[in-house]
Amino acid sequence: MPLNITEKKMIVAKLSKINQKALSVVIANSCGINVNSITELRKNSRENNVFIGVVKNKLLKLIIKNSTFECLKDQLHGPILIGYSLKHPGSAARLFKEFAKKNTNFKIKIASFNGKLIDAKDIDRLATLPTYKEALSFMLATIKEAAIGKFIKILVIIKNIKK
Repeated sequence: MPLNITEKKMIVAKLSKINQKALSVVIANSCGINVNSITELRKNSRENNVFIGVVKNKLLKLIIKNSTFECLKDQLHGPILIGYSLKHPGSAARLFKEFAKKNTNFKIKIASFNGKLIDAKDIDRLATLPTYKEALSFMLATIKEAAIGKFIKILVIIKNIKK
C-alpha cells in the first residue's frame, strides 16, 4: 500500500533526527533473507545501538541531503537496508558483517563515515574500529609497557655501574 504525503513527511522527520545523531551509515541489500533472520538482526541492532530500517531511496535522498552522509546519494538504487550507528562508528558495520557471514544473500553495498564513502570490500576498516573501552585499554597497555621498559633499562644501567 503506497504511503500518503503525511506519512512520508513523518518518516523523513523521524529519520532526519536519527541521521543527525548517527556516527556512520551502512547500506546493504537484504533481498532473499527470511523474516526470522531479519527479526534477529533487528534484535541485535537494538542491543548494539544501531537503527536499521528499509526506506524508499527517494525519501532517503531527502533525509541525507545537506548532512555528512550526502556522499551516499549516488549509491542509493535498488532495494536497501540502512543501518545507522548511534553510539560507536563501527557498530553497524560490525553487525552487518557478522550477519552477512551467516546469511549469504545479505550483501553489504557501501558505508559512510566522516563524509567519506567506504566500499563494501573495505568495510573491515570501519568494522574493526576499537570501541572507547578497547582504545583506552590499548593506550594503558602501551603506557604500562613503556614505563616497564624504562624501568628495566634503569635497572640494567645500575647493574652495569655496580660491576
